[in-house]
Amino acid sequence: MDWSHYRFLSIWKVPAGPAAVYAVLENAEDYPRWWPQVREAARVDEHSGTARFRSLLPYDLVVGVHEGRGDPDAGLLEVRMTGDLEGWVRWTLRPHGVGTVVRYEQEVRVNKPLLRRLAVPGRPVFLANHALMMRAGRRGLAAEAAGRKDRTDAV
Repeated sequence: MDWSHYRFLSIWKVPAGPAAVYAVLENAEDYPRWWPQVREAARVDEHSGTARFRSLLPYDLVVGVHEGRGDPDAGLLEVRMTGDLEGWVRWTLRPHGVGTVVRYEQEVRVNKPLLRRLAVPGRPVFLANHALMMRAGRRGLAAEAAGRKDRTDAV
């Protein structure tokens, strides 16, 4: 088993429609505004950017983010990551009543040397750290998408 390989799945219910949720998710530069653990996000060019993450543990993860598939009609948004994390992230959105079910999938290999050295003893702590980050992301996305929905409805 590669202890530096992680596969994550989170399912969130968000009280805004898929179009509002997709609009928030596709605008990666704004993630730090609504997701506290995304400390920085910047566009490098039309198809790529950089991001820096930090949750409860005292380390940063810095990644290059590269556009993958994006299909608002299908509710699908994917990116590839390089750097401290190597792999991919996929958001899949499905209508659910007046809201959206958001499926977050991530498969990555950790490249950061310290985290690789601590892979076996640190794994439970790293998983808990990720869970905290995802909980904050769900809350932030719900609030941001609800605000976007309200702004869209007012126009």
